[in-house]
Amino acid sequence: MIYFLSLLAIILAFFVGGLKALFLVTILGILEVSLSFDNAVVNASILKNMSQKWQKRFLTWGILIAVFGMRLIFPIAIVSFAGNINFLEVINIAINFPDEYKNNLVAAHNKIASFGGIFLLMVFLKFIFNIEKQVFWIFGEKYLSKINFWIGSFLTLIVVFAFLPLSIISAILGIVTFVLIKKIADYFGKNSKSIEAIGFASFMYLEVLDASFSLDGVIGAFAISNDIFIIMLGLGIGAMFIRTLTIKLVQNKTLQNYIYLESGAFFGIGSLAIIMLLNTKFHVSEIVAGLIGATFIIISTIHSKCKKL
Repeated sequence: MIYFLSLLAIILAFFVGGLKALFLVTILGILEVSLSFDNAVVNASILKNMSQKWQKRFLTWGILIAVFGMRLIFPIAIVSFAGNINFLEVINIAINFPDEYKNNLVAAHNKIASFGGIFLLMVFLKFIFNIEKQVFWIFGEKYLSKINFWIGSFLTLIVVFAFLPLSIISAILGIVTFVLIKKIADYFGKNSKSIEAIGFASFMYLEVLDASFSLDGVIGAFAISNDIFIIMLGLGIGAMFIRTLTIKLVQNKTLQNYIYLESGAFFGIGSLAIIMLLNTKFHVSEIVAGLIGATFIIISTIHSKCKKL
C-alpha cells in the first residue's frame, strides 16, 4: 500500500508541475526520511506494545493524518490561528499567493517552535527522568533516572522559560497537550482491560509526536518549494516510508537486538527539542538537527553492536 501511495504521489507531482515538481517531491521525500529516522525508532518503542490491529491503523489511518492532516491542514490552521485569518482565506492565500503564505507561516514560527519544542522536550524528559528505566547509555543517565519526573521537568522548564523568548501560550499548550496524553495513556494502561482503549491512547500519542516532528520540517520545506501541494506530496512520501520503517523495526525486533538504539533516538529528540527552542532566539538550520539526530542513531547502533560482541 505504501509503495502504491508513493507512486500515486509521484504521478500527481508530475501532473502538477512536470519533471521539476517530480524532482522537488523526490528531494523533499529524501529530506523527510533523513531527518526523521529517530522518530521511527521512538515510534517503534511505543508501537511494539500495541496490538497488530492498531499497528495496521498506524499505517492506514495514521498515514492519512500524517500526510493530509499534519503536512497540509495543520500548517494552514496554524497560519489561520496565529494571524487571525479566516481558514478558507488562508487556503486561498496558500494556493494563489504562496510567498505570502510562506511569510505568514514564518511569522508564526515562534509559536510553532514554542509548542513543538516544549512538547518534544517533555517527551525527552519523560525518558530521562524515569525510575523504571533499566538500560543506561550515556554517563549520568542512571543518576538522572532517579529524579522525580515532575520535579526534574519543572526545574528544566524554569531554565528554558528564563532564557528563551518563547510564546508563553504556545509553550503552555505544548505542556498541557503532553500531560493530557500522558494521563490518558497512563489511565488506560492501569485501569482499562480494553486493548482498544490502550491502542487508541497510544495511537493519539504517536500522532501528536509526529505533528511536533513535522512542524519545523514544513517550514524548512519552503526553502525548496513554495507550493503547498508539492510540499505535502514530498513530505508525505517521506512520512509514509518512516511509518513503514517503524513497522519493520517492530517486526524485526530491532530495539531488542540493538539495546542502545532507543536511547540514541530519544537523545536525538532531545537535541531537536533544544534546537527548536533555540530557534525562537537564533536561527539553527533543520539540517543541523537532522545531522545531530543521525549522529546519535549511528553511535548508539555501533555501541549496541560492540556490546553484543
